[in-house]
Amino acid sequence: MLGETGLKTSRISLGTVKFGRNTDVKYPSRFQIPDEKQLDRLINSANDIGINLIDTAPAYGDSEIKVGKLLSKSRQKWIISTKVGESYENNKSAFNFSKEGIKESVHKSLKRLRTEAIDILLIHSNGNDLEIIEESDAVETLLRIKNDGLARYVGMSTKSAEGTEAASVFSDVIMAPLNLTDRSNLSAIEIASRAGCGILLKKIFDSGKTSIKESLEFVFNQKGVHSAVIGTINEDHLRENVKLATELN
Repeated sequence: MLGETGLKTSRISLGTVKFGRNTDVKYPSRFQIPDEKQLDRLINSANDIGINLIDTAPAYGDSEIKVGKLLSKSRQKWIISTKVGESYENNKSAFNFSKEGIKESVHKSLKRLRTEAIDILLIHSNGNDLEIIEESDAVETLLRIKNDGLARYVGMSTKSAEGTEAASVFSDVIMAPLNLTDRSNLSAIEIASRAGCGILLKKIFDSGKTSIKESLEFVFNQKGVHSAVIGTINEDHLRENVKLATELN
């Protein structure tokens, strides 16, 4: 169960950076963005092996558009997570945490994703977690969007332990980095979990720098962790990750 949301998530969730963006990304090797047919096969395969959460963002190129189209006939099978605060156009990221910027971003995402409500809506941090939480309109606007019914659950995709702990005050769900190399979020994740937040993990393989099996064993040994978002376009790798995660039960 994803915190107190009532959402039942698979241990492995599907990240979609590679669906729409292959520039300015931290992966060990270059890759081609798959065509629609390849992505359709990947999504169907992911669902067949029990994955039910898909994570996207306006910062992932045209990923939201592709996800919206591919899930249009099976929307009820999926928990869709997307973000506000960062966009990526003309090979450049831009951040906007203003009330107007976030509202505009949400309405664009709803249209791209072909849905009436986003299941999980997260603030996409630029690295200044505390500044965003304490000094911008982001949190207040996010909670208003939830109250208006445009998002079921809200939270933050953080980058620091301080941000994860601060975000636990207002979040239903937090996405935090954790891996064998960077364990700085461990105590903050535990605090957030005790506060009732659902915990999604990102960067668990440190962009391909750490052992898959050891990484999965490490992250799923932590209390409060519900699902790890893995961004892949390789069906075999996805199946192997799910198999290894399942064997940890």
